[in-house]
Amino acid sequence: MIWRTSKILTAAIGFALVAASSAHAQETIKIGVTEPLTGPVAASGTYVTNGARIAADYINQNGGVLGKKLQLVIEDNKSNPREAVNSVEKLILKDKVPVLMGAWSSTFTLAIMPKLTEYGVPLVVETASSSKITTAGNPWVFRTSPTSAMEAQAFAKLIDGFSPAIKKVDFLSVNNDWGLGAAAEFKKMLEAKGITIGRTETMTPDMTDLSAQLAALKGTGSDTLIVTSGIEQLTLAIRQAGEQRLPQRIITTGGSFPEPLLKNPGPKGYASQHLLFFAPWAPERAKHPEVAKAFMDGWKARNLEFAGQTEGFRGFDAILTIAEAIRVAGKADSAAIRDALWKVQVKGANGDVAFSKEGPAGKESGQASPNVYVVELKDGKVSVK
Repeated sequence: MIWRTSKILTAAIGFALVAASSAHAQETIKIGVTEPLTGPVAASGTYVTNGARIAADYINQNGGVLGKKLQLVIEDNKSNPREAVNSVEKLILKDKVPVLMGAWSSTFTLAIMPKLTEYGVPLVVETASSSKITTAGNPWVFRTSPTSAMEAQAFAKLIDGFSPAIKKVDFLSVNNDWGLGAAAEFKKMLEAKGITIGRTETMTPDMTDLSAQLAALKGTGSDTLIVTSGIEQLTLAIRQAGEQRLPQRIITTGGSFPEPLLKNPGPKGYASQHLLFFAPWAPERAKHPEVAKAFMDGWKARNLEFAGQTEGFRGFDAILTIAEAIRVAGKADSAAIRDALWKVQVKGANGDVAFSKEGPAGKESGQASPNVYVVELKDGKVSVK
């Protein structure tokens, strides 16, 4: 009799736990997040993820969406395209998320895109610049970050302001879709402006010594070196270039900022310029300063590294965009959210987020038009150009 009562009680407790879990799921709206939280580009992925968390908290503190709280379900893609695919399948099949944010790298994003079509789940791409992402004919993709071509064209408007003038440019690029694509787009833009293209060197994403590449670039006669990679390698490249006294000015692309050089600068007097999409040193320049302030206040409250905001805002703006799409859709349904993403008009930390169509007719992807800033780093101090 005691055994039977105990069995009934255990079953009742189990049922109650399932019911409570189900009730919690109904009270929240899940958003899947796949970012590199470990591996060679973990610093960037962590910044973006923190930005996403701040946005979710901000939205939840202001009533949530459709009367429900947002719940981020975060997976580590381990800076690896295969792991990115695994993380997305888990988020879709096990966690049942109706929408995704990710995946930081063009290589990771391209790897997961077939799964979006297979399962019919939209993805907001917060970081990834390869043109293939929005021209491949995947109608489940919506990108808030700029393409390399857009970044190159934004930079083209600033070239004449450099002194001494830019006349010959070398490249040091990470050897993946992002780095090679950025180099190709910047070369195309520079050649159109009559600027000579010099030598190109590449590096694997996990390379921790760039002295050989920099030595090869030292005697090219170029006045400028454009570097594309994540925070870790940008920091390494600038530090080693300073130590080798490379004569070229260094300009970095892709929106990453070598934050470690703020606390531990390279050789005195050595300067570098960085193309960024958010400049926390000058939030008053943002199109919507009140949104930039909300993001920065959330960042400060978490005691996060100040310069990490240059990438963290991407997660913030992407989650704001997804939340607005859910609101417009009126339900947390994948197809409805995808349709609603075409209608969103969001005030973000970077500026306005709205999507235009790119790709083959009937299978277009969405592409937003972010703002671009140039900041200079010298002796651990930043100035916004």
